[in-house]
Amino acid sequence: MKRLTWILILHLFSVSVQSQYYTESLPYDPEEPKVTNLHFFLHEFLSGSNPTVAVIAQANITSSDNNSSVPFSTIFALDDILKIGPEDNSEVIGNAQGLGILISDTNTTNLLWYWDFGFITGKFNGSSISMFSRNPTTVTVRELSVVGGRGKFRMAKGFAQLKDYSRNDTTIIAELNVTVIHY
Repeated sequence: MKRLTWILILHLFSVSVQSQYYTESLPYDPEEPKVTNLHFFLHEFLSGSNPTVAVIAQANITSSDNNSSVPFSTIFALDDILKIGPEDNSEVIGNAQGLGILISDTNTTNLLWYWDFGFITGKFNGSSISMFSRNPTTVTVRELSVVGGRGKFRMAKGFAQLKDYSRNDTTIIAELNVTVIHY
């Protein structure tokens, strides 16, 4: 019985030695990055029959110093529409889904946005660009960071310039020029 035990133990050691990980180094062959410039319009509806923004959490601020109708630390869910042009009847090319957090005080309006711009038509159908950046809404042209993507924009980086095309109490239309570096 002892012999059988020793045979089994030796056999187990030989199996573990034979099954160790093995790899062969390959030469580094970098792929050339592609640069894509995109231009489109984001349509955001704050109220009405089909709003694209909803408050999902809000701080309980009782201070009289806060005169804003939307207090510090309010969290929004977003499902904005992406179109080729600023007109209502422009072709829809995707949507921008994400979260926004109000991080400002009564003197400035800053938002922290996470957006995923998903495209549903054309050569980028099924691809998306992820942005995560501060959005100082009082600045005319804002720059947002492109931090990733999927599909044709896998491993993307870059920036977007966002400018309000029109704004009123119920609707914001923003023009975006996006430069994406991807592989």
